Amino acid sequence: MAKQYNPTVVEKSWYAWWEKSGYFVADANSSKPPFVIVLPPPNVTGALHIGHALTAAIEDTIIRFKRMSGFNALWVPGVDHAGIATQVVVEKKLMRDHHLTRHDLGREKFVTEVWKWKEEYGGTILKQLRRLGASLDWSRECFTMDDKRSRAVVEEFNRLYKEGLIYRDIRLINWDCTLRTAISDVEVDYVDIKERKLLTVPGNKEPVEFGVLTSFAYPLEGDLGEIVVATTRLETMLGDTAVAIHPEDPRYSHLHGKFAIHPFNGRKLPIICDAILVDRNFGTGAVKITPAHDPNDFDVGKRHDLEFINIFTDDGKINSLGSEFAGMPRFEAREAVKEALQKKGLYRGAKTNEMRLGLSSRSNDVVEPMIKPQWFVNCHSMAKQALEVAMDGEIPRLEFIPKQYLAEWKRWLENIRDWCISRQLWWGHRIPAWYVTLDDDEMKEIGSYLDHWVVARNEEDALAEASQKFSGKRFQMIQDPDVLDTWFSSGLFPLSVLGWPDDTDDLRAFYPTSVLETGHDILFFWVARMVMLGIKLGGDVPFRKVYLHPMIRDAHGRKMSKSLGNVVDPLEVINGVSLEGLHKRLEEGNLDPKELDVAKAGQKLDFPNGIAECGADALRFALVSYTAQSDKINLDILRVVGYRQWCNKLWNAVRFAMSKLDTDYTPPLTLPLEAMPLSCKWILSVLNKAIFKTVSAMNSLEFSDAASTVYSWWQYQFCDVFIEAIKPYFSGDGSTFAAERSSAQDTLWVCLDNGLRLLHPFMPFVTEELWQRLPPARGHTRKESIMVSEYPKVEDAWKNEEVEYEMDLIESTVKCLRSLRAKVLGKQKNERLPAFAFCLNEDISKVITSYQLEILTLATLSSMKVLLSEKDPPPAGCAFENVNENLAVYLQAEGKVDAEAELEKMRNKMDEMQKQQEKLEKMISASGYKEKVPSHIQDENAEKLTKLFQEMEFFKKESERLEAEKSTKQ
Repeated sequence: MAKQYNPTVVEKSWYAWWEKSGYFVADANSSKPPFVIVLPPPNVTGALHIGHALTAAIEDTIIRFKRMSGFNALWVPGVDHAGIATQVVVEKKLMRDHHLTRHDLGREKFVTEVWKWKEEYGGTILKQLRRLGASLDWSRECFTMDDKRSRAVVEEFNRLYKEGLIYRDIRLINWDCTLRTAISDVEVDYVDIKERKLLTVPGNKEPVEFGVLTSFAYPLEGDLGEIVVATTRLETMLGDTAVAIHPEDPRYSHLHGKFAIHPFNGRKLPIICDAILVDRNFGTGAVKITPAHDPNDFDVGKRHDLEFINIFTDDGKINSLGSEFAGMPRFEAREAVKEALQKKGLYRGAKTNEMRLGLSSRSNDVVEPMIKPQWFVNCHSMAKQALEVAMDGEIPRLEFIPKQYLAEWKRWLENIRDWCISRQLWWGHRIPAWYVTLDDDEMKEIGSYLDHWVVARNEEDALAEASQKFSGKRFQMIQDPDVLDTWFSSGLFPLSVLGWPDDTDDLRAFYPTSVLETGHDILFFWVARMVMLGIKLGGDVPFRKVYLHPMIRDAHGRKMSKSLGNVVDPLEVINGVSLEGLHKRLEEGNLDPKELDVAKAGQKLDFPNGIAECGADALRFALVSYTAQSDKINLDILRVVGYRQWCNKLWNAVRFAMSKLDTDYTPPLTLPLEAMPLSCKWILSVLNKAIFKTVSAMNSLEFSDAASTVYSWWQYQFCDVFIEAIKPYFSGDGSTFAAERSSAQDTLWVCLDNGLRLLHPFMPFVTEELWQRLPPARGHTRKESIMVSEYPKVEDAWKNEEVEYEMDLIESTVKCLRSLRAKVLGKQKNERLPAFAFCLNEDISKVITSYQLEILTLATLSSMKVLLSEKDPPPAGCAFENVNENLAVYLQAEGKVDAEAELEKMRNKMDEMQKQQEKLEKMISASGYKEKVPSHIQDENAEKLTKLFQEMEFFKKESERLEAEKSTKQ
């Protein structure tokens, strides 16, 4: 073995061998119980970021654990076509390389270009997942727009349409003017604006002010004066069709039925005060409300027939209905309308106004509510089912971890709105709906008549249905140019990856899947839709458990952002990178010079020496360990570096152990426990406990607890105690500790074999490297790889509570002796001193005597004498430390003990104990204590009080002894 751990060397070749050996492939015909995870499909445009690394680390830990635990473990990889993101990337590439827009190419050629881009760059992230050690079943790799998944999406649309759950309607929708497409409600991020604020809006040269309520006057017909209205979106007044007044507003109620005159187009606007009209989401062309009352006060039960007008083009400019403002971008028009109203004397001022501003999560543009015909999914009945499966009974069919997200699930599903699923893009699943234009139709534009649509699985079926629907009429037919929302296909993912709608072996064997692991930020984007569609189309929930991991922030708790320079690239952590390398990555991005300077300064502050090479194992272990943090992970790279150093300690521990196994050593199948030294019995017992805790934590998806348990056993019990304790067995001539040495060898092998298998799901590379070096057990054919070997199980024969109790006492004793050594010796750390164990009863004396060799070795002593208080006085001229109420240790240090300092230490300790004693006595003597306090708590308190009395008595005697010694010397 190499003297030091090198992650590059260790992690270089194992993955290719695992994959080639077929260890990742699940068998649909296996008799083993299935355990299935679907990888949240990363965007085809994506490169590996730290969020992907967290997902991969957690999911690979689960799948490796389940595979080793006897399950038919399937982890399905896939990539999402990412409609909007991919189209934008390819459009930018076209413009950069050829100065062409997609419209220059045309739809067919543009889509061909996207497929070319996908084939060339689309697999990047999957290759990077291999570098992390992700044991995905690559034989089942899929893409949301491959033939099988595309056919599934068509089937999904058709079935939901036939059930009346998909419909087309002209409704108010969220419009992204930058991308020129509709987006769904959950793709709108709301920003609370408390006061006037300038924001940068895509496509605008100057920042735009928000948080302003502008008032202006409408002149009334017939010289009746004016009516003042207020709005946060002044430009929309160009499409106003009416003015609404609260019925109880005394200032204006007499104006009901009169008309206001639009100052720019002369249109007559009816004044309404008997009811509110169509929708509270007053969009473009919406009716203006007088400022006297909140719009929410109006009765939306009554409706008024009014004409709603879109005054914006798809790219957010004023259309031809906007008279002299036509062609202006909307926010430029806002200023122009204000100036025009001022010139006409109709401007009535502006004031600060709290507001919620909707921004597109896709482009960061200000969302524009528009009236447009779109396809929608009626979600209400499916949402009710999705809620029931999570709330039904003590053991619901769908469980959330952490449980706190169940409340959010309930809130969102109870208030769900219909889902707009059509997108005005070219890249994506084309909507399987055809518009029929009859020769005798008055309006020929596509979509003019809502009842002229036919939905089918292909054009041939659509033609047959249209011929039947419009029998005897001449018509033309064209497919809807729009595509489906990306989430409509990814919502089907747990079904489509297993072959749905076909009745496949995979679907029968692996649906529903076992666990969905993802970030809580897409609980509604993706998780809710999968559950709704899984129940509706698959007949059952798509997974039994939903594990929502935290979001990763930097070490200071800040959101990761390119402009702050705090984005962590997992591959840079794995491979290491210099500060110059970090700066270079920033320079290759698209930051402006000021942002670049800020980002570089941030990197220099956080990573002055760059990032050390940590390897995949250390990164994985750090990320999994962080999952105890509920909703945010503050990722400190130094913690990852710490686990890299721990890998080296692990390496050296195994290297030491292997050096103690003779070249011809073969481990036995069973251990002669009774004849073993106490240290061997102890390490096997605590290993057994670690196995139990780890398996329990893993089954409960408590990954941080599992990782902590494994780490603690390796670090604090195997390395720090056991390896040190058995070193005397291997020193000197071969006959002194022959039996002990043999037991220690067998125990070392058992610990290494079980310990490495216990650690493997967390750190696959280094554990495979080390496990392969272990000699196989006598007469036993072991598996070719650690990843397909059996996960450790609890061995009842190893359990030894008595030895664990005794060893806890020994560790406490050693800790006190080490503390005394450090205090007495200072820098002369290597000097060995004699020690004494002063025992207050025979039971403790026997334990200490049994473990004298371990104490001598671990505490680095020259000798240790066991004293019993009944017959031996405490030793003089020693520094001492109290281990517990029954044991004190003394370190002989002639001339190095400051009696006065020791006395002062004891006085402080006795004062502290006196306070504890008085507090307990007060509690026990309180009124109602015996009636109200549980009996086991009363017993614990009585035991604490007894121990305090005993310790206090001991300190009093020691204090008296030291005072006497001090007097004698004087």
